[in-house]
Amino acid sequence: MNVAVDMVSLNAPVRSFVDQPRQALINGRWQDAQAGETFEVFNPATEAVIAHVADCKKADVDLAVAAARRAFDQGPWPRMSPSERGRILWRIGDLILENLEELAQLESLNNGKPIGVARAADVPLAADLFHYMAGWATKIEGNTISLSVPYTPGAQYHAYTRREPIGVVAQIIPWNFPLLMAAWKLGPVLTAGCTVVLKPAEETPLTALRLAQLCLDAGLPPGVLNVLTGFGETCGAPLAAHPEVNKVAFTGSTEVGKLIVKAAASDLKKVTLELGGKSPNIVLDDADLSVAIPGASNAIFFNHGQCCCAGSRLFVQQKSYDKVLEGVSDAAKAIKVGPGLDPQSQMGPLVSKVQFERVTGFLRSGAEEGARTVTGGKRHGDKGYFVEPTVLEGTTDQMRVYREEIFGPVVTVLPFKEVDDELIRRANDTAYGLAAGVWSSDMRRAHRIANALRAGTVWINCYNIFDAALPFGGYKQSGWGREMGHEVLNNYLETKAICASI
Repeated sequence: MNVAVDMVSLNAPVRSFVDQPRQALINGRWQDAQAGETFEVFNPATEAVIAHVADCKKADVDLAVAAARRAFDQGPWPRMSPSERGRILWRIGDLILENLEELAQLESLNNGKPIGVARAADVPLAADLFHYMAGWATKIEGNTISLSVPYTPGAQYHAYTRREPIGVVAQIIPWNFPLLMAAWKLGPVLTAGCTVVLKPAEETPLTALRLAQLCLDAGLPPGVLNVLTGFGETCGAPLAAHPEVNKVAFTGSTEVGKLIVKAAASDLKKVTLELGGKSPNIVLDDADLSVAIPGASNAIFFNHGQCCCAGSRLFVQQKSYDKVLEGVSDAAKAIKVGPGLDPQSQMGPLVSKVQFERVTGFLRSGAEEGARTVTGGKRHGDKGYFVEPTVLEGTTDQMRVYREEIFGPVVTVLPFKEVDDELIRRANDTAYGLAAGVWSSDMRRAHRIANALRAGTVWINCYNIFDAALPFGGYKQSGWGREMGHEVLNNYLETKAICASI
């Protein structure tokens, strides 16, 4: 290990987990990649190697998909009683909570997020998702339908619908919330009775692998869940295109989402996508600034700005503009940036060198195009992928920092005069439509604005509020379908109509 300084805070199970090369899970067994290759996993706070994992490629994809296919076509999972499936899902949630500290430390070590956030949010929310979905296992129901068929007068029919699992599902998840995104994907797909091949992001595979162990411990049959670690081009692409996969569910960038659609087009397999965002956050003059300022700060700086729904375009009505700009800038300056495993840290590093270079590239672009940096704008320190929380003003609607998803702790603050059609036009003037925020003491006006915004989620006088019962997804190029809530089950179920003459 090259990370002794960081490792002193890790408990024994975490040390043991990262010290051993991590294998892929195929058909209920942990095994090396077929080519015997591995790749390195890094701590973004130190840039040091923390683990080695299997470098899975097409041969491994073929094995994993075949295992999932057998488990679906011949195995017990789709035929198990809904109550029994629900009990296993509930047990997975319990095991997540029983191993909370280990999972939180792994998440902080691998992703870089503050350990306190992982303990309080990521791990408990992952457990809650499984507990919530466990209750839905017994509530997947069809309907009976009364028919009136004009060309068969006097005939009677018994017609009904069934909701059936879609089959083998490929799921590809991102690196910003590795454990939580795995839970968002696995909870509903398992509830529906499908089998799955999960590919976590190559930057952050560790908690997905540990979660898979817990799923086996909970009683998940072999082949129901298979986990492949690998890179997008060599593992994710053949998985998305595999002819024995019935459905692809992807969370990540819009650019990669478009590639997923192309890969799935050859056999028209079903696809759901949860993609990028450039979310507007609107503060009206009548807003309670003691709530709106910290809320707007949290909207962009939570999880280092690495949130698809981050409130990265902050529109502030003219009367309150100076106070909000100053308040958000002061909040940015007060954030303690440091390693996630430091209990005092409030913002950790970006996840990787690639992401660090992307975000700092946007900061250079903003400066070159004339944006004014109110605070931040630079690298923090000289080791690790840390970037200062950054507030920009003076941006125009044509600048890259305004139009493109940065996926870092960078907010553009923009004044507006009136709550009118022009404000709504500017807020909606983006290729994305994932989320938005409105801050006002006039709830009638706030709801009217919320209704006009083209976004899958609109928060009023709050931001980043998530619950397993609340559907989440986007309009426009922010994706297809919804995560969470009962609506997510539509992603993994087919509707069959059956009609019998009686």
